Amino acid sequence: MSQGSDPRSFEAALGELEARVAKLERGDLALEEALRLFEEGVGLVRECHERLDAADARIIALTAGAEGVREAPFGDHGEDTRS
Repeated sequence: MSQGSDPRSFEAALGELEARVAKLERGDLALEEALRLFEEGVGLVRECHERLDAADARIIALTAGAEGVREAPFGDHGEDTRS
């Protein structure tokens, strides 16, 4: 994750990733600079995935009931569609 005592937010990491992607997409960088930005981008992607995985685990923990977690398509607000 980020250096220092305060970890950056998911949104901050995603913003930094988007900035690096925009620079790479311009196509006007020297090879070494492009490789550096790519490496940083890979680290940011990993950081974002870790944060998303942690959020997913928290959601599962918060929604788990006595019968386990009920997975439903997005937009299903608890309606029982079983016949």
